[in-house]
Order: sequence, then C-alpha cells, then structure tokens
Amino acid sequence: MFPPVLFHLPCGLFIYRNSKPKFPINTSPSQPLLKMGKYLTNLIFPWKVSASRQDKMNTHTFSLLLLLFLKGFLPADSISPNEAKLKKTKLPKIKKENHVLLLKTSNFDRALKETKYLLVKFYVTLSQSSQNLSEEFAEAARQLKKEAPTIQFGKMDVTHQHDLRKEFNIQAFPTVKFFVNGSREDPIDCKGVRKASTFITWVKRRTGPSTALINSTDQAEAIIKADDLAVIGFFRELHNDSLEVFCETAKDVPEMPFGLTASENVCASYGIQRNSLVVFKKGKPVHTEVLEDGSQDKLSLTRLIKTFTLDLVTEYNIETSVKIFDVPVENHILLFTPMNSETFSEIYENYQSAATEFRGKILFVLVDTDETRNGRIFEYFRIRDIDVPAVRILNLTSDAKYKMPADEVTVENLKEFCQNYLNGKAKQHLSSEEIPQDWDKKPVKVLVGKNFNSIIFNKTMTVFVMFYAPWSHECRKLLLIWDKLGEQYESRKDIMIAKIDVTANDILSVALDRYPFFTLFPAGPDFQEVAYTGEYTLEAFSEFLEEQSKTKAEPGEKDPSEGIKEDFSQKETVIREKEL
Repeated sequence: MFPPVLFHLPCGLFIYRNSKPKFPINTSPSQPLLKMGKYLTNLIFPWKVSASRQDKMNTHTFSLLLLLFLKGFLPADSISPNEAKLKKTKLPKIKKENHVLLLKTSNFDRALKETKYLLVKFYVTLSQSSQNLSEEFAEAARQLKKEAPTIQFGKMDVTHQHDLRKEFNIQAFPTVKFFVNGSREDPIDCKGVRKASTFITWVKRRTGPSTALINSTDQAEAIIKADDLAVIGFFRELHNDSLEVFCETAKDVPEMPFGLTASENVCASYGIQRNSLVVFKKGKPVHTEVLEDGSQDKLSLTRLIKTFTLDLVTEYNIETSVKIFDVPVENHILLFTPMNSETFSEIYENYQSAATEFRGKILFVLVDTDETRNGRIFEYFRIRDIDVPAVRILNLTSDAKYKMPADEVTVENLKEFCQNYLNGKAKQHLSSEEIPQDWDKKPVKVLVGKNFNSIIFNKTMTVFVMFYAPWSHECRKLLLIWDKLGEQYESRKDIMIAKIDVTANDILSVALDRYPFFTLFPAGPDFQEVAYTGEYTLEAFSEFLEEQSKTKAEPGEKDPSEGIKEDFSQKETVIREKEL
C-alpha cells in the first residue's frame, strides 16, 4: 500500500491513494484548519493506533501538513507582485547574425548590462563602406566567440537614429566604438581597423596586456620577424612614465606586434643605452625614437609609428587613399607633378629628402597629374595643367589649404614651407574665380570668392544662395529650378537669388555641406544664416522664402525697395581680415 499523494489544483486539494483518486477537499479559508488536519491524518494514516498515540500523531501530522500546505500548496494568487513581475520580464536572448548581436534602441542598454566588453559597429544602410566592413567584423566575432566569451560584437543601424548619432558623436560610417562594463559614457573609438585579425588584436590589447614582455634576444627576434613591421620598447626599468605612454600607444596601433624589455642583455644586443622605441621593418631597424619622461605623448607616438605603414612618400591612388587617411596625421603635403616628365626624378628626390625631417608631423603625398582617375583631387585643390609642379598643404581638421610661395621644388623651399606652416606663419590659400562682368544681369546672380562677402553681408537685402558643383548631376538638374526661382523674385528689391560654384571658390564664412546645399542670409547687421532643409521644389523654396521674410519683418522698418547699399556687417569685416 503506497502513501497518498496530494495534488494542488486551482479548485482545491485532491487526494490520490493507491493510484486512485479520492474525493476533493475544499481549501477555502472558511474551513477550520484543525478539522482539515485531522481529516487528512485519517486519510493518510488509516490504521488503528492507541488513543494517546493517536493524539500525538494528530498533533505532529497536523503541524507537518499545515507547514506543507502553507509553504508548498499556496494558491497561485498568493505569489508576490515582485515574483510575478520577474517571471513576466524574463526576456529572450538578443538575436545574432553571423555571431554579431543585432542591436537597436530598445535592447541597447540591455546588451550593455549583459556584456562586460561590447564592440559596436554603427552603420547606415546605404553606406558601401559599412557593407565592406561587415564580413571582417563578423569573422573577428566568430574567432573570439570561444577564446574570449566576455567580449561581444554588435551592430546597429543608425540611419534614422539622429539622437544616438549625436550622443556618440558619430559623423562617419561605419563608426566602431568599444563599451566597457555596461557604461554608455565615453566609449573608446576604434579607428582605422578593417581586418578581422586587427579587430581581434585591438580588443585583446584593450582587455589584457597591450605588449609582450621580452626577457631574451630570442623572444625579441620572434616579435621582430612576426610581421613586416614591429615595435620594441627598450627601457632601463619597468616603472616609468615613458613605459606607460608606450603601452597606451600599443593599444591604438593593432596593425603591428609590440614588445618591451628592461633586460640589460637584450638592450645591449641591439646597442640601446637609453629608453627608446625602435621600429623594425622586415627585420631591420628603420627608426629609433628616444623616450624621455614627459617629452612624448600617446598621440604623437601613434602618429609617428603609423606613418611606417606607408612609404616615406606615398603615391595617391585608389589602393593607398584609404591607408593615407587611416594614419592619424592631420597635416598632408601634396606634390602635383607628371611622373613621366624629364624633371620628375630630381623633384621626387628633393621631396623625399624633405619628408624625412617631418615624419609624424606632415604626411608627404605624391599625385601623378597624368593619371586621369585623379581628376577629382585636381578639382578640389584647383590645380590646372599650367600650375604643375605644384605643392599644397591641407589641414584635414579645418580643411584649410596652403600654397607653397616658391615655384621651384627644392629641398630648402619645401623645408621652409613646412616649418612656416607648423609655426603658424603660412598664409592660407583661397581660390576665387574672377567676378563676371554680367554677374548681376540675370535673375540668378553669380557669386565668386571675391564678391561673396560683399553681397551676402548687407543690411537691406536677404540673399538666398545655392552652393553647387558643376560636375554633380543633381546640381545640374536643380539649377533649372533655381533659375525659375530667380525669375519669380526678380522684381523684389529685398530678396536676391544667387549661386556659387564651390569647386572653384573657397569660402571661409560658410561651413560647407554635401553638394548641393542652400543657405539664406537675412538682411541686417545681427542676422544669423539659415540652412535650408526642405524639399528641392520651386514651391518649397518659395514657401521657405516667404516664411523667412515674415519672420524677419519688423514694425517701422524702411522700405527695402530704396536700393542696396554696400555696407559690410561686423562679421563680414572680420572674415575679410582673415583672408588678408
């Protein structure tokens, strides 16, 4: 005979004995617990016992059953709200695609909390660069899946997530950022990394040692010969500021192996007597940088080391263009010259000689003017056939251009030009077309660099300007609509419709955007230009102009039809001073 079994159902307790169900027991609170306890005791222990023993058994059994009843057979509605909430909020795992988490705004914070290290690729759907990176990014995630499970890879489409792009300062695509310990504050930028092996090295150096400790010459040789480029730090001791800067630099240069040593024997083997950084290329030392405490910083060392991924002078072409912009040197000097000319060898030798002195400070680039695929870069720098050989410096941060004053490309002229630029003495070069004689004869006025500020910065007339590039198909289509807008407002004395070719004219006063773009310059000395963001239709342009005219209108202002006065605002005067 088997003991009875109790089953708790929403309707009450059912007693099973010998695998046969007995009658149910009403478990409503109105039934006395003592009566229920005795009733259950008689069912479970039906054999005859003495009266005294029966009383003891009833007491113990009742206590046991009461405890079981209160603890294990509580009705479902007695579960606490917190317990019920935990059951309801149990979420499924975040989906993955090729070992990469599929992130969105609704699960991003959760992914951060669940992951110690999270490397995220922010992309837009139409970006070819984003698509090109996907395969390598996924391969890195696959390789690290078992080796480093605390490191996760994720991707998020931010095509329409403008708030997120602003929060993380995402300005180019794709952008890769590294989040640590669930925090979305100050993620680490992962720049210039495009290969799976480099992604793996980058995250490993962020989550573990950034360099290998070398104790023997054999270990040093193994690192030097592991790749085309290698960097070894030689130190007199393992505790100094220079060593810390060296280790931090290694985190930002995953393209090559890094090692460090404080072994006297190893230092002696390579003839190193002071704290130094040595760059090896194909097994041979190509650069030695003495490291003194406080004299170097991480950025300057990173710039210096990464320049060795390129030649001393790098020819600009489709293959090298990406590598050139990966090196974190913001100053580029470009030599425009035909490589098949008789004077090329002499010019190139002078150019290369000057480059040695400015490695890590200015990146030296060669542009072959005989290569038709370089046409866009000629347009950007306004280089014509009669100008070559020509030398220009470009600051990538400010987009400012500088022209070498001397026409002859000699070592002395190049060095003087570069040094004056670094010292802030070089004069910025601003290109401008000549002012056409009939610039104001048509409904749409023609602006160039030389008359731009004098026209748009005035007190009596609002100027609506189209900034265009003549080679753009979209710009050419919109110029037809722009002409119609000019005709519509030709009779207005308070509004001017104008256009400017930004590929032929440098403008300091306006932040350039993707072509075409449109900006309204309201009349008055205290105006603030308004960027147009509406549709590119005649009706939308006209509606925008009317709305802005009403907004700027003030009671008691003079009739704008009295004519235009050549009166420069304070802002325009400041800009003109910068150009001089």
